[in-house]
Amino acid sequence: MNDSPSLTLESAIAQLEQASSAEDLIGATRRLAALAEPGAADSLMSVLAFNNPGAALAAVDGLIAIGPEAVPVILGNLDARNYGARAWAVRALAGLADERGLDVLVDALLHDVGPSVRRAAARGLGELALSQQPELAAAQLNSCVDALEVGSRDGEWVVRYAVVVGLERRMRPQSGTAGLLERIKPTLEHLGDAEHEPALVVRLRAELSLKRLSA
Repeated sequence: MNDSPSLTLESAIAQLEQASSAEDLIGATRRLAALAEPGAADSLMSVLAFNNPGAALAAVDGLIAIGPEAVPVILGNLDARNYGARAWAVRALAGLADERGLDVLVDALLHDVGPSVRRAAARGLGELALSQQPELAAAQLNSCVDALEVGSRDGEWVVRYAVVVGLERRMRPQSGTAGLLERIKPTLEHLGDAEHEPALVVRLRAELSLKRLSA
């Protein structure tokens, strides 16, 4: 909750720009994020480039709170040269679940060096809201599932766990999932098999997903 109800967007941005310590930056970012105003998106994106996880987390929360209007700002400011900023941006796109973030999330799941980023991307692909156009939605769903199937072979168990969750959530009725269960079932069975999946927590989660989807 914003602890300064009268704080305007302009004054919040000014406080952010004037922050002189790590603690000041976190506080200023939280206040700006709490406004949830589209005009704050550029400033929140700039925070992602700072080496301050607390402020970056607050900025991600703020971008997600802004909603769809934040997506073009995020996509327009992705910095391939700044790994930290890009990683935080992927988290924001995953949280927004906007179809425009599809390509970035797929790339992150398949290629990012950070397990936490790949995990966020997998969950984001599971939650992604598909297009209202049936043909485009079908193509998007296929891209999501293709990436999640590749992610099921990730070397980190936290990513494989997120893949299981993502595949299950892709089975939501509104996603146009006719015939999808037969496609993803072998992947979930593989992740639930002790001969192939070493992490017990992943196996148990895969078994739970199979039970839920088969009910």
